[in-house]
Amino acid sequence: MFLQTFETYNSINERELKDKNVVVIDTLRATSVITTALYNGAKEIIPVSEVEEAIELVKSLDKKTYLLAGERNSTKIEGFDLSNSPLEYTREKVENKTIIFTTTNGTKALKKVSLADNVILGCLLNASAVAKYIYTSNKDTVIVCAGTEGKFSFDDIITAGVIYKKLQDLMKFESDDLSKACYFLYKPYEDNLYEIMKEGYHFKRLKDLGYDEDIEFCLTVDKFDIVPKLKDGIIKNSADL
Repeated sequence: MFLQTFETYNSINERELKDKNVVVIDTLRATSVITTALYNGAKEIIPVSEVEEAIELVKSLDKKTYLLAGERNSTKIEGFDLSNSPLEYTREKVENKTIIFTTTNGTKALKKVSLADNVILGCLLNASAVAKYIYTSNKDTVIVCAGTEGKFSFDDIITAGVIYKKLQDLMKFESDDLSKACYFLYKPYEDNLYEIMKEGYHFKRLKDLGYDEDIEFCLTVDKFDIVPKLKDGIIKNSADL
């Protein structure tokens, strides 16, 4: 098995994804939100790139069945039901709901890889579950970090390093240099991820906006044992597919 990592979704060519697992990471906060929502019983999440696309999509849906959710520049979109805070996605709010979801970075990364055969979502909350999924499939795997505003982002790179370590505990594999760099950047801080994450631009911006509880939640490793999977433009728990 060969593991390859891309620092942002802008770096990938869709041809490189053929016949491989693709793991999309946006730890702060899109893939953490989606993982939390599915754990709390959401029926499905439909990622869209643009706000207008989300609004158009729900015109054909029964209001009782869906929630509009997402953010732009880390803040809730006016008129939407939920923001991009995982703490809002409680069982009481999301159970059995279809969530139409758009974010600045994460959903754009998901759309970029949507034609790949096997796309799953990773974050710190489900790092071990993602590693087990890769191990069980035993297919070459590409990690795609969403990044922040098209640039390298600490939170995603460190998460890739955590998944690397979890996978290393399960199997032997080959990897590219960036995958190794993610691991070696993470390793000295494995017992205190906050110390390295706090140096990141996106972390600092969220902290400045008052999202301390979101950050603490998203930095929890292995809170959930589920793997979200994107199929035909819809994200569901992989166990249900």
